[in-house]
Amino acid sequence: MPAPLGPQARYHQRMQRVLDHIDRHLGGDLGLDALSRVAAFSPHHFHRQFSAIFGMPLYRYVQLARMKRASWQLAYRGETVTEIAFDAGYEAPDSFARAFRQRFGQAPSDFRGGPDWSAWAEAMTPLARARSRMMTRTFSMQDVTLRETPDVPVAIMSHRGDPVLLGETIRRFIAWRKASGLRPASHATYTIFHTDPEVSGPEEYRLDLATEIRRPMTAQDEGVVPGVIPGGRCAVLRVVGNSDNLRPAAEFLYGTWLPESAEELRDDPLYAQRLRFFPDVPEHEAITDLFLPLK
Repeated sequence: MPAPLGPQARYHQRMQRVLDHIDRHLGGDLGLDALSRVAAFSPHHFHRQFSAIFGMPLYRYVQLARMKRASWQLAYRGETVTEIAFDAGYEAPDSFARAFRQRFGQAPSDFRGGPDWSAWAEAMTPLARARSRMMTRTFSMQDVTLRETPDVPVAIMSHRGDPVLLGETIRRFIAWRKASGLRPASHATYTIFHTDPEVSGPEEYRLDLATEIRRPMTAQDEGVVPGVIPGGRCAVLRVVGNSDNLRPAAEFLYGTWLPESAEELRDDPLYAQRLRFFPDVPEHEAITDLFLPLK
């Protein structure tokens, strides 16, 4: 039977409930009164409590969360700007466009045509920092399972260079998948990690985007080539929630699980399978499996 939560853990649990509610209701009422009720805190104090925990005002957190989903919808999905504006809780596309330009330096239509990923990353840094204060998960040995995997034929598009520009490679890969009829619902999606930008530097960074294929590729266009994710034994760690940064999960596998397991690594790269995607699901409901190849 798990030990009862202490006062601080219960307090943080109530704050976590607020973040989950925001993720689920980005187009709804996310005002002070509504969110203080979710947390069961007094509305007279909740905005100060939130700022003290997350390092930013509640209204700014909500706007950044809405803008993150809107920017992903613009970059990777097909909804109209008007639909995205309403989905983000704005009553008119003009007010959404003004807020979007103020945050990212581009009008929504310009961002859709050619995102400035450097400006986007800078604008989103405060949100990532705030979420990391509460939503960085700790892992245990029991979270890792051993799995025997088959060879998986895949189509691969490589990203080389600054990870800040990865979004543009993702856009090209999504466009190729759509044109090829390889929908994520029916063809598994993978990310293969060849280098660590903190070690290699951004110029030497390399990552592969991959999708399962079930017949030989007849054309190698748009920088897409056939490949195989080698089968074999793998340690698998499931990450539920934000998957923008899988470093904590990878560091747990390499730094804690591997030494304690007495397993030996296979000479194949770490990779992830994306099972549920943001913004198709709320960010805290995204699911990613991280695979560490073993002998």
